[in-house]
Amino acid sequence: MVKAIIAPSVLASDLSNLSNECKRMIGDGADWLHMGGSHFVPNITMGPPILTWVKKNVPDIFMDCHMMVADPAKWVPDVAKAGGKLYTFHYEATDAPADVIRLIHEHGMLAGLAISPATPSSVITEELGNAADHLLVMTVVPGAGGQKFMAECLPKVTDLRARFPTKNIQVDGGVGAGNACQCGHAGANVLVAGTAVFGAESPKTTIGEMRAAVDGEFAKAK
Repeated sequence: MVKAIIAPSVLASDLSNLSNECKRMIGDGADWLHMGGSHFVPNITMGPPILTWVKKNVPDIFMDCHMMVADPAKWVPDVAKAGGKLYTFHYEATDAPADVIRLIHEHGMLAGLAISPATPSSVITEELGNAADHLLVMTVVPGAGGQKFMAECLPKVTDLRARFPTKNIQVDGGVGAGNACQCGHAGANVLVAGTAVFGAESPKTTIGEMRAAVDGEFAKAK
């Protein structure tokens, strides 16, 4: 079981600073960089041109691209060309999630399927869950950083872990060292941390604490 701590979506004042922040987070122990692209939520963040810049300047980066877009199929080719490794889209954004997963795989990327807080985990059927490489449970309402962690979403993680024991299951939203144990206990092995890491006195310490918390919960479950 992979226990990856994913570094946050990075908001920077310029592209050179963005690249430097990505390098800093990898140096502080992050396994992946979580890059958010948004077109169905109010805050537009990282699209393919920015992903291309980051990949050029941090060539070894694993870009986890969380595409909160209204037409997820449309952006697959551009994200793949920009260097995306994992393309996660929202179940709520398409009537044909299986087709989007297939398209992502055809472009050489891993496919992730996300659900928002109001969406039950039951929408991820056995067919969809088995087709996807990665499942994401949002623990805040998509669209803004710094929101309060919604612990009431964690039973969805537990359900998905029970049904898809070998999958990467990610939690995104309000995650930090203080609730990493809860996430790991529920069955999440991939955590996205934004404010908790960038606002920390020592991001390296915070990332280490989160990783240890998840590792400890999975060790208990064995």
